[in-house]
Amino acid sequence: MAAKEQYIRDREGKPAFVVLDAEEYEKMLEELEELADIRAYDAAKESGETPIPFEQAIAEIEQKK
Repeated sequence: MAAKEQYIRDREGKPAFVVLDAEEYEKMLEELEELADIRAYDAAKESGETPIPFEQAIAEIEQKK
């Protein structure tokens, strides 16, 4: 992703804020969500736990409420 960012600098000239095109910002959020999903999947695979069907997981969550 090649962002066309603009920096707003503080009094010392250091970057303080970044301005992004709204479309680029939305794309970045989507990619971050996808990365979070990948990390969650990897963590689940590494946990060694036995997977359960989605419906069973929802039922167990509902029972705990």
